[in-house]
Amino acid sequence: RCALLRARKHRATLPTRTLTFTRKTMKRLLLLTLLLLGAGRVLAQGEYYDQRRSLFEVLPIRSSDIVFLGNSITDGGEWAELFDNRHVRNRGISGDQTGWMLGRLDPILAGHPKRLFLMIGTNDLAVGISPDEVVANIARIIERFQTESRWTRLFVQSILPVNGRDFSKFKGHYAHADAIVETNRLLQALCEEKGVTYIDLWPALANADGLLDSRYTNDGLHLVGEGYLVWRDALKPYVK
Repeated sequence: RCALLRARKHRATLPTRTLTFTRKTMKRLLLLTLLLLGAGRVLAQGEYYDQRRSLFEVLPIRSSDIVFLGNSITDGGEWAELFDNRHVRNRGISGDQTGWMLGRLDPILAGHPKRLFLMIGTNDLAVGISPDEVVANIARIIERFQTESRWTRLFVQSILPVNGRDFSKFKGHYAHADAIVETNRLLQALCEEKGVTYIDLWPALANADGLLDSRYTNDGLHLVGEGYLVWRDALKPYVK
């Protein structure tokens, strides 16, 4: 009788254990799937970065060139057409960060370009890199040009505002809106220290609430055509 009761008890508890095992297994499979999808996105970004970087390594920069250096926001601009200037060169790479940029300066420095327009840092902040570290890396970029390409005139542009109120795609970037403001403050001070021109694009592209104006973006981070025209107009006095 005791053996029969134990058998019945075992059968009664078996479905609960099986259900618990099934739930745990499903959670693990879901987590693994999300990790694999994330790895795929990282790999895709890495491939694009390498493609662009390798292309820029074989395309020469000349002393008459005006270089735009940055991340996806720079990458997305057709700068030579925007300025109707055949000497303008786009060296933006989507996803770029300040630390990575330091590793791809050699081909630009070797050409001793006439002018360099730099915008970088929003992707650093989005992954938790501090404003101090972002500005320290930008200082290193400036120092390399001032040492290795002394006649290149440098223009450091403010990091653009973001807009997480009207858009939802890039939550990691929107969450660091305050860090953008702090980084820009530090950047302006750095430029004064280094004798470099700082260009504040905030008044041209932000709305009254300090967000990236929805007229100029469709995702709260990147620019649409009208945004590039506004950006171009803000830079016209410096692109000669």
